[in-house]
Formats: sequence, C-alpha cells, structure tokens
Amino acid sequence: MKNQYKLKPVALAVGLGLFASAPAALAQQADEADVERESTIEEVVTTGSRLQGSAAAVVQERKNQAFVADILGAEQLSRSGDSDAASALRRVTGLTLVDGKFIYVRGLGERYSSARINGASIPSPDLTRNVIPLDIIPSTIIESMAVQKVFSPSMPAAFGGGNIDIRTRSLPDDFVFSLEAGVGMNSNADEGYTYNRDDSGIPAGIKDAIGRYQGDFSLRNIVNTDGLTGSGNSAGDQARVINASLAKQLPRDMVLKKESLDPNMDFKATLGNSFDESFFGGTIGVLAAASYDNDWDVSERKNAVISNNATADCSTSLATVEDISKSCYNTFEETTVTTETERLNGFFTAGYELDTHSVSYTKIYLEDSEDESEFGIKQSPNGSNLKTIVGTGIANREHEFKYEERVLNVDQFRGQHTLMDYWGIGFDWQYTESKAETDIPTEVSYRFDDIYDTEGNFSETRVTGDDNRAIFQFVDMEDNVKSYGGNFSLPLAFSGIELELKAGYDFVDKARYYSTSRFSLDNASGSRLSVLDDLDDVLGVTGYLTDDVIDDNDFRISFREPSAPNADDYLAAQKIDAYYGEFDAIFDNTWRVSGGVRYEDFKQVSLATSSLIFSEQDLNNYFNPERVLESTIAEDDLYTALSLTYMASDNYQLRFGYGETVVRPDLRETVPVAYYDPITDIRTFGRAGLESSDLRNYDARFEYYADNGDNYTIAAFYKDIKNPIESVLQVGDEDYTLSYVNGESAEVYGVELEWLHDLGYLANGFFTSGNLTWSDSEASIDPALAGNLTNRTKRMTGHSEYVANFQLNYDSANGEHATSLVYNVFGERILAAGIGGREDAYEQPFHSLDLVYSYYPSFNSKIGFKVKNILGEDQEVTQSDILVRSKEVGTVFSLSYSYEF
Repeated sequence: MKNQYKLKPVALAVGLGLFASAPAALAQQADEADVERESTIEEVVTTGSRLQGSAAAVVQERKNQAFVADILGAEQLSRSGDSDAASALRRVTGLTLVDGKFIYVRGLGERYSSARINGASIPSPDLTRNVIPLDIIPSTIIESMAVQKVFSPSMPAAFGGGNIDIRTRSLPDDFVFSLEAGVGMNSNADEGYTYNRDDSGIPAGIKDAIGRYQGDFSLRNIVNTDGLTGSGNSAGDQARVINASLAKQLPRDMVLKKESLDPNMDFKATLGNSFDESFFGGTIGVLAAASYDNDWDVSERKNAVISNNATADCSTSLATVEDISKSCYNTFEETTVTTETERLNGFFTAGYELDTHSVSYTKIYLEDSEDESEFGIKQSPNGSNLKTIVGTGIANREHEFKYEERVLNVDQFRGQHTLMDYWGIGFDWQYTESKAETDIPTEVSYRFDDIYDTEGNFSETRVTGDDNRAIFQFVDMEDNVKSYGGNFSLPLAFSGIELELKAGYDFVDKARYYSTSRFSLDNASGSRLSVLDDLDDVLGVTGYLTDDVIDDNDFRISFREPSAPNADDYLAAQKIDAYYGEFDAIFDNTWRVSGGVRYEDFKQVSLATSSLIFSEQDLNNYFNPERVLESTIAEDDLYTALSLTYMASDNYQLRFGYGETVVRPDLRETVPVAYYDPITDIRTFGRAGLESSDLRNYDARFEYYADNGDNYTIAAFYKDIKNPIESVLQVGDEDYTLSYVNGESAEVYGVELEWLHDLGYLANGFFTSGNLTWSDSEASIDPALAGNLTNRTKRMTGHSEYVANFQLNYDSANGEHATSLVYNVFGERILAAGIGGREDAYEQPFHSLDLVYSYYPSFNSKIGFKVKNILGEDQEVTQSDILVRSKEVGTVFSLSYSYEF
C-alpha cells in the first residue's frame, strides 16, 4: 500500500518557499488614534442615515474630513431594517448587491471592491472568490461601516470601486443588557421539500480505499492490487463484491419529503459593562453579543441555454411539437429549490483605556450553514441529444442535495496611543489572525430519464448507463490570513497652516487550500432499470439505490479525480508588504490638500493539485519549478493619491481627487482548474497568465449644507483601466461554461447625486433621503484573446448604467413611532459576455421595495415589523431578449420584540 501525500503541509511549504526572501512589514489600519484631531475618513449621510437628533453631528463631521467616504452606523441599519452588512450597504450611493452577498461599487464587479474588519484583511469563506460574502456578517456586531470611494495611501492599493471597512462594536460606557426575539415567514415558503441529511463527509472506508487502490476502483485494478485469484468465486466476482462494499458506504438515503416549514426565527442577546480601576486610574470594558437565526426559502427556478439559431420569432414554450420545432433553447430546465439557512454568531471584546492610551482584544465567530434540495425536469429541444416530453417522449429528471457550512473565526488585538508629551505623536496598531473554513460534507446529484407516451402522459422513470449516474461530491476549503501593522501621525501648526504627517506599514500573509472529491455510482451493465411507475411517488425516486439494487444490477463506484496534469484541487499563497506616507494640510481654513504615496510588494502563487499524489514523481507533476514559476505573480509598484478641497463657507465645499490603484486576479482565477460557481450557476475555468489591472481614478464632488440641516451632494467620477479582467461565456449543447480574459482597456464614468431633505413643510415628522448614480463603461478585448466573442467592445461585466435608492421616513413627535419605506433598483448588467453570435447575458433590473416600522411602547422596549420585496419581483437574466434564467424571490414578513435592561 502506498502512502497518499497530504497537501495541507504542502500548501504551507509552497508558501514559505516562495516568500522566504520577502521582507516583513506590518498591516495598516484606519487612522483613529489622534484624539486631538478629527478622523481622516469623511462621513457622508446616505439613505437611512437620518434619525431625529443625529443628523447634525454626522453632517458636521463630514464637512471636516479630507477623503470622501460613505458611513452607515448602527442606527442607520436599524432604520432600514437590514440584518447583515450586505443588505445594508446597498443603501449607499452607487452600490448594488449581487446574490445577496457581494457589493458592486459604481457598477464595478466584486473584484473591484475589498472589505476589512477594523482595518485588518480577513479571509473569505466563499469557495470561488477572495472577496468576503458580506451576508455572513450580522448587523448585531457592527458599530459602523465606512465605504471609501477615493483612494488614500493609508488603504490597500487593491482598490477599484471602493474599500469597505467594517467597524465592530466598541466598549460600552455603562452596563448594557438587551434581548431580542423575532419570527417571520416567506410568502413562498409555506411548504417545502426536506430530506435526511448526512453531514459525516467522505466515509472512512472510501478514504482508505483511495490510498490502497491509488484512486482506481476498477475491477481490474482491485484484482491486481489485492492479488485476487480465481479459487472459489472468480477474481472478477471478488473484486465486484469489494467495489460494491465501497459503493454501499456512500450516503444514499436521499428521499424528498413535502411538509409544512417552520417559520423563520431569530434570537439576539447583548451583555456588557465598564469598570473604573483605582490602581492606575483607567477603565476596563467588556462586551459580548450572540445571535441565532433560521430561515426557509422555496423558489421556482428556470435555467436555459439559448440555441445557436434562435430567431426573433422563436418559441419559449415547449407545450407542442410546433413549439419545439422553433424553440429558442438548446436546453430548458424548471426546478423547485428549498433552502434552509442557519446562522450562529458570537462576538466578544474587552479593553482597557488610560488617559490617551487604549488596548483591546476582539473575538468574532460567524457560522453560516445552508441546506438545499432541488428537483425538476430538463428538456433538450435542440442540440446533439434531443429529449422533449411531446417530441421524443423523454426528459431528464434531476434531483440534487447540498449541505454547505461556512465559518469565519477572527482574533484581533488593537491599540491606540497619543503621546501628549512628545508633540502629540499618535500611533495605532493591530494584529489579526483569522481563518475561514468551508465544508460541503454532502452534495449528491441524481439523473434519470422520464418516459412519456405519445400523448405526453408519464409512463416510467428509468436508469440506464453513464447518462443516469449518481454523483457524490465532498468539498473542503481552509483559508488562513495573518494581518498586522500600524500608523504614526504627527500634528503640526504654523501661521495659517494646520499640517498632519502620517506614515504606516502593512503586512498580509494568506494561505488557502481547496480540495474536492467526486465519486460516481454507475449502472455498469448499461441495461434499463425502471425505478418509478407512478409520478405521485416521484419524491422518493432517489431512494432506489438500496443494497439489493447495487448487488443485483452491477452498480459500481468510481473515483472521478482528474489525472495529471489536470486537476480540480488547488492551493495558493499570497503575501503583501506595504509602506505609505501621507500628509494633510489646511490653509487658512479655506484650502485643504491631502495626499501621499504607497509602496506595495505583492507575491502570489496558485497551483493546481490532486488527491492522486502517491509518489515523488506524482508530486513533481504538479509542483515542478516550471509550473510554480508559471503560476506565480510577483509585482511591486508605487501608488499615489492626491485630494484637494475648497472650503468657501460653512455651507458648501468643492473636492477633487486622484488616485492610482490596482485590481488583481482572484486566487482561483489563475488556476487552470474547473469549478462550479454557485453565484452564476455556471461551470467556470481558471486561466493561467491572467494579469493585474492598473487603474487611474478621478473624482470631483460638490457638497451643499443648508442651515436647516438639509444637505445635497453631486459628484462625478472617471476610471481608466488597463488590462481589465472580463468573464467570457463558452456554450455547449446543454450547458454554459465560463472563463476569464484580460481586455485591452476599459473606462467607467458617471455622476452621483444624493440628498437629505426635511419634508416638515408638507407634513410634520416626514423627511426623505436617497441617491442616484448614472454611469457608463466600455471594455475592449484583444482580438487574439477574444476568440469568437460576439462583442469585442462592450460594457464591463457587472456594470449597471443606473442605481437608485429612495427612502421616505417618518418619526412621530412623541418618539413612539418610526417608519421607513425603502426602494432600491439597479440597471441591467452583463452577467457574462456572449460568444458565437449569441449576445451578452444581462441580469435584469430588480425593483426592491421594503417597509420598516418600529414602535417604542417604553423607553426600554421596541416592537419591529418589516416587509421585504413588497413588489414580489423575480430575478431574471436574458440573452438576445430571451429569458434564460429566472428565480422566485418571494415577500418576507417579520415581527420582532426587543428589550434593553
């Protein structure tokens, strides 16, 4: 028996070997240390940002800052009724939300934004992206969020649309204790489909067999490996028994059950206090928060691949033979998806403050799990494998089950110090270690053939050969990040000039390991096996793989791991060392000039790997020096920024900004392995050799502040992008695939408008806030890389030409009632570029209208009521104006009660 190489140590070794010569640096953090001066982040009122009594302070702080940023605080989150960071950020000017998880800033995809927690880089538990899925971060741990759209040297250079800094709750001033409980329902989720989940992962016996048989479970290899002979039963029969014993270890009790679903529910608790100690005269504070919520969702979905010869008069129906003869589609699938989402979150912080010094420790634990069942029918009216109910009398039946667990674990130490005896020098620092883990211990898909008579009536469901195999997949990912650094500041004053000098350093070290193991259970005989003759029993069809069926029908297990040099696993390491210098000067309280330069040394390696590594030769197939070199990105550069502000009066100011930044490929995008992207529902291939994109960013902004507290802002921006990374569709008969290419150039430009306006002259207690963004973009792709791309010049992937947020608010005079009507919409955006004459695929506008009402029966208690997606719109994607994807969203109602002791 040969030993199987374990690759997590290999990931570490690759990272250490690649970066051994790199100098160590420290990680930068947002400037918060100098207690004598304002923070350099500009807080801007956004939708949901005005609560009675709070607007004036926010506006005053905004007027005093240098670099433009939008801020959302805990009160704003409460006002808009958003339960997590992702849903809250879509209220900010120019921001849109994709799949409920990822933020697009100024129409640029998630790769153009980055997120940090308290100034520290953290890993992503998403299997396919470096960017953190912000829905995993609950609003219960958030004190504020800063979205900086103008680059400053103190922030990472990997900046395209914006940088999001999530600031967790600070230490309390006094004793706090609060409890909240809520219930809710989705209009689509009265009834759903559940199953017996098995989350034990790969069976131990199969793990051992991978090493014993080197991943080859064929009868011939079992005979040769075990030295089976023909005495008694034949050697082949003995091998068949061994293979069957492995097959029987797979989780096969996957039977759907239709039942009433529990209501959505959530619970939250917060406890904290602060104490004065007499030994040094300082203050000790602690705060702990925990939350749990459980939600159900049921949606009807449609997925299609458009036909090569689709015409304007093609049919989107498959009801008749005539419809099929002129169908718009190669394939068309209708499914029902039931999803249960559970979140368990914990937060703890403790700190000590003494005069102008403070230190703190923060622990964040976020656990998010999603259990999903999906079943439906796929028909193929065009292409090489025709299957339609009213045509050929055959349709593919597909049932899928998937359970995914995501965990983010963060440990962070921070300190802020101001040395009053040494010219007021300020120093702040942070050290953060974090780990993201994603585990899919169960993912099973079944395929069958449904047979129909000439009248379209169901006859039977059957299993044949390869086309009807069952696939079992197990996925594991671990992403570790170490981030630390600090910032120094020195305030100076001269005649008519206020000057602050700053410098800092930034260190980020990341290592990721991703492994997927896929097994198939095939009907090796290829003979037809009828597994269902009554459509009323269709939910139980996936229970057909009993022990007797496996024994009597020659079902065999196969380990479907690609052989070298192909792979579906990868490991990656990344290291960033950065230093910056920055200045902020105010002349006669009229002109303000801020800017500086940042140096970053960036190194990254992403390597395809495999579970089929059993010897040094196997190891060299994947990790030879040539492949490591080809898979490595090493670059260093200087990134400059400059901001100019003209402060003519207390009522208005004019700002200009310029910055040079970079956008780098995701870890997985540079690995030539295939993976299934759960966000786009498309099989995706990485591409070795992707290059970073260089950006030049220009901003102008005018701000007006009325004496009554109203304020209005208009801004313009322009971005020039070299080597933009674009996604390109590849189309087969039955499915799409997607890959990435570097374009030649791209540009994005637009105008933003936002406002806060009191409507008291119309009705007491009413006020409105909102924002609008109009923009356009253009990306050009090199003909040598474009292949048969339909449009070589097009809008950038993910870009929306408009984004709108409107909010109408009411606060009662006695403070007992608060209501907000919140509207959000984005313009159509390219999901992926089309090829072979097919047009680009566009995600259609989604009109979101929410209602949030709060009633305060006493000073300590609150009753909340929310309705989300009042309009009941569906998410849709079209190609050549033909619907190729749709998803029901449903309307969500929730009721909560909270009490603060």
